Amino acid sequence: MKLGIVGLPNVGKSTLFNSLTKAGAESANYPFCTIDPNVGVVAVPDERLQKLAALYNSVKVTPAVIEFVDIAGLVKGASKGEGLGNQFLANIREVDAIVHVVRCFDDPNVIHVDGSVDPVRDIETINLELIFSDIEILERRIAKVSRGARNDKAQAKELELLNRLKEHLEQGRLAITFKTDDEDEQEWLSGYNLLTGKPVIFAANVAEDDLADDGASNKYVQEVREFAKEQGSEVFVICAQIEQEIAELEEDEKKMFLEDLGIAQSGLEKLIQASYHILGLISYLTSGEPETRAWTIKKGTKAPQAAGKIHSDFERGFIRAEVVNYQDLLDCGSIAAAKEKGLVGLEGKDYVVKDGDVILFRFNV
Repeated sequence: MKLGIVGLPNVGKSTLFNSLTKAGAESANYPFCTIDPNVGVVAVPDERLQKLAALYNSVKVTPAVIEFVDIAGLVKGASKGEGLGNQFLANIREVDAIVHVVRCFDDPNVIHVDGSVDPVRDIETINLELIFSDIEILERRIAKVSRGARNDKAQAKELELLNRLKEHLEQGRLAITFKTDDEDEQEWLSGYNLLTGKPVIFAANVAEDDLADDGASNKYVQEVREFAKEQGSEVFVICAQIEQEIAELEEDEKKMFLEDLGIAQSGLEKLIQASYHILGLISYLTSGEPETRAWTIKKGTKAPQAAGKIHSDFERGFIRAEVVNYQDLLDCGSIAAAKEKGLVGLEGKDYVVKDGDVILFRFNV
């Protein structure tokens, strides 16, 4: 999973990236200190892995990972070359979802690029730049398809879709809210890889005092939540400054620090939950003496395709899957005990994998 972190300059974007990835992207109180996209890979915290590894005496533990791309701060006119211009666009096109960091705190010592704090205005500024960029993509595609549309029914149908989609964007709406009529249209739409077609998670960056009540008393956070509801986006509240402090701590110190602040989860954990939810992802687990590992798949994936995440041979030669729920396995203390109690299922090609399934695949190639 690849997430792109975007936002106006000085909203706490690079500070958040640093704390999430400890990759050390430069962070300073002026625009464009992040000129090249910084990339950091983060392990997905999953306590199930350690418990399974202890059960199987696993030599190695491999968590699922998320790749974060920190993209230089955007400004009004970026799609026309303002600020860093179009440099950021190619980087965003490669991600699965966009994490949009929005400033929801007042601080006279931190300059706001537009002179005042207004999260909805900031979101719309960036959305507009993404819309302009998408319209350019569509115009190039329209020019290409128009040439063959007179003599080709499929191209004529695609041209009609392109014109409807362009009109939708010109009204200031995002591609993710566009309704397609059939599978052909859906396939074409996916192929355009539009920036405004990607799921968005808003990171409402607040002052430390607003963390304990999850931003409930912060008017800016409420504005972001209202806006996100209309767009079908996720919102999580974070204090980038606090996340930076958490990043320096050991695991047990981290828990104590969070308890002192009156919060249950770190920003990274909130972000991962929101990412999995908005992208419809789950994790299944494999465990044995050599390795215990988490595998990320789409919700609704059937057993052979889940096996294919490990190796294409597993999918090609799939015979069956031995499946036990993670908690059932732990409660029984061993796979043999779980089998005795009838808790291990032998599943075929139509089995839909569930989050927390511990699976052993049988295959023959």
